[in-house]
Amino acid sequence: MNNPKPILSFIALFFCFGMIVAQEPKTIPQVEELLQKMTLDEKIGQLNLLTPGGGIATGSVVSKNVETKIKAGQVGGLFGISGPEKMKKAQDLAIKNSHLKIPLLFGSDVIHGYKTTFPIPLGLSCSWDMKLIETLARIAATEATADGINWNFSPMMDIARDPRWGRIAEGAGEDPYLGSAIARAMIKGYQGDNLADPKTMLACVKHLALYGASEAGRDYNSVDMGKVKMFNQYLPPYHAAVDAGVASAMTSFNDIDGIPASGNKWLITDLLRERWGFQGFVVSDYTSVNEMIAHGLGDLQAVSALAVKAGLDMDMVGEGFLTTLKKSVQEGKVSEGEITQACRRILEAKYKLGLFEDPYRYINTKRPATDILNETHRKTAREAAARSFVLLKNHNAALPIQKNAKIALIGPLANNKNNMLGTWAPTGNPQLSVPVLEGFKNVAPNAIITYAKGANISDNPELAKKVNVFGPRIEIDERSSETLLKEALEAAQKSDVIIAVVGEATEMSGEAASRTDISIPDSQKKLIRALVETGKPLVLVLMSGRPLTIPEEFALPVSILQVWHPGVEAGNAIADVVFGDYNPSGKLTATWPRNVGQIPIYHSMKHTGRPTESVEFQKFKSNYLDVPNSPLLPFGYGLSYTTFEYSDLEIDKKEIGQGESVVVNVTLKNTGDFDGEEVVQLYLRDVVRSITPPQKTLKGFKKVFLKSGETKTIPLILNPDDLKFYNNQLEFVSEPGEFEVFVGGSSTTEMKQGFTLK
Repeated sequence: MNNPKPILSFIALFFCFGMIVAQEPKTIPQVEELLQKMTLDEKIGQLNLLTPGGGIATGSVVSKNVETKIKAGQVGGLFGISGPEKMKKAQDLAIKNSHLKIPLLFGSDVIHGYKTTFPIPLGLSCSWDMKLIETLARIAATEATADGINWNFSPMMDIARDPRWGRIAEGAGEDPYLGSAIARAMIKGYQGDNLADPKTMLACVKHLALYGASEAGRDYNSVDMGKVKMFNQYLPPYHAAVDAGVASAMTSFNDIDGIPASGNKWLITDLLRERWGFQGFVVSDYTSVNEMIAHGLGDLQAVSALAVKAGLDMDMVGEGFLTTLKKSVQEGKVSEGEITQACRRILEAKYKLGLFEDPYRYINTKRPATDILNETHRKTAREAAARSFVLLKNHNAALPIQKNAKIALIGPLANNKNNMLGTWAPTGNPQLSVPVLEGFKNVAPNAIITYAKGANISDNPELAKKVNVFGPRIEIDERSSETLLKEALEAAQKSDVIIAVVGEATEMSGEAASRTDISIPDSQKKLIRALVETGKPLVLVLMSGRPLTIPEEFALPVSILQVWHPGVEAGNAIADVVFGDYNPSGKLTATWPRNVGQIPIYHSMKHTGRPTESVEFQKFKSNYLDVPNSPLLPFGYGLSYTTFEYSDLEIDKKEIGQGESVVVNVTLKNTGDFDGEEVVQLYLRDVVRSITPPQKTLKGFKKVFLKSGETKTIPLILNPDDLKFYNNQLEFVSEPGEFEVFVGGSSTTEMKQGFTLK
């Protein structure tokens, strides 16, 4: 059958081509003047990013002779240190001792807050609140710059559809539309409107690219993906970051079409710079240039030359640029012009930060006392955590709990400061966090609370050893598991209701923390089963850095509140929701599978040529023998203490032309007894097109507050770009034909209307 949609016209093709031609960057006279004075060695020195050790650990290699190298002009930036005094000493080495007195950049991984630690990014994405996310990024920038940091290795915008991959915790989940919105919000929060403002910092979008699609969910592993899938499903958040003006980008550890990202010219130059028009600088991830040796691309000189020629500007920690590039220039393998261009981009970033005007702009000994971990920031962290929680199940409306109840607070995470901040919180202090027991006492002082640990997070000492790299996260009690369980059951018998705080330790997810079994550890499963057998109402407060496989727990007569790892105000925020001071409003941004055999599973999967037509097994259809195709919990899912009713879905036009918008209206009513918020979600289906379409794609959302009994009409707008996709020629097009619009409270909504694009 011929494609019913016409071939793209010559005019449209010309327009598409025009959109990918990069603008010529404007030069900065002060930078050009400085470049004229620099020797080749000094230019190479600016491409060198080091970490001196003794500070914040984010990798396994520590740089040597850092002070000597700074004085010699061999360092462009540092990371892993903080505090105005330390920053001043380091900046003094460059300004007072090096030949050209070029100031240093100071970087850090400020992933979800600085000292005021917010929920992990996956949790924050479940708020679907872009204004909140921008505010949190602004607070993070305020605190980090108060400690002298002016460059942030965030946001991480890797689409992740395999929860075995530990770093799913650091991103925005599985959806490119939502991920793009979060990228824009975070960059706006970090960079503000003026990078020379000492409370703003350079953002760095990472990891370019496709890192979240590592094979087998194993960190640092290979990625194999066609370009149509890349452009439609994995690249959009990075592209959105570039369009938002992100100042820097970081390459990923994986390969793309067989070439590691840090040496991939198609990725760094052809796509990022020429097609997308990126004007900032590109830094490698931690020793990723050196790691191209293990990938099989040559020795250190060869891979360093490959990286520079691909368009990489700065080498993080590996020092291959510092030690080999001059030789490569002498041998004609790299031109001095290529090194000059890389140096230019780094100097331009320093200029935009105002460092040439004032190298000490970000170094102010008075700021930490007022700008870090202040009462306002902690209050915002508490609110953000509560808004990130997702109510997965509320059996017999057990939640919220009365504040004068007799409560058994049980579980290895119920009174545990070490696991509240979450993974990748290297700048936070776990001992300043509020554990759940303390939070319950703060919010419900009249409650009678009996605490018992009940179980270890895991009884496996080998797992504990791997997880406890950054300090005690899994602590195996000296008491036997039988004794711990007995104490828990005794506490339960004294209670009206049981709250069990269970799940993962913080470093059971995150970097180098992939798992093939993503269920709740057996030690805690045993505890949960025993608590169910008491017959008391049981609420599971579930902490994790990823979606878990919980079909057994979900089938039990329990309520489940997913709280991720909530940050420094964890206990207070959990208590706010459990006792009803805040009505949970979070919605899942990553699908929860029934078991690992379903992975990858996500809401925008495609129909096959033999789609299943019912929940019943059908031979010769695309289904499993042992479980349904559907996930345990779909993307966009989340309950509330109240209920919402959708009705009267309307589209303002049944037929539109190219370039026109569509207004979608839906009526939303709060039909329950609590005031609450609902995330209204809009999904689009392109019924027939030139390449196979997804079943649904998210194309709009709005978080709406309604009082009990209140009704509102909610408008959502589909813009012309929302109808577009990348075709087989990687042209961003919309094709004439029928579209279906779905609106509701999750990706499984079936309420729909249609329109036609002429």
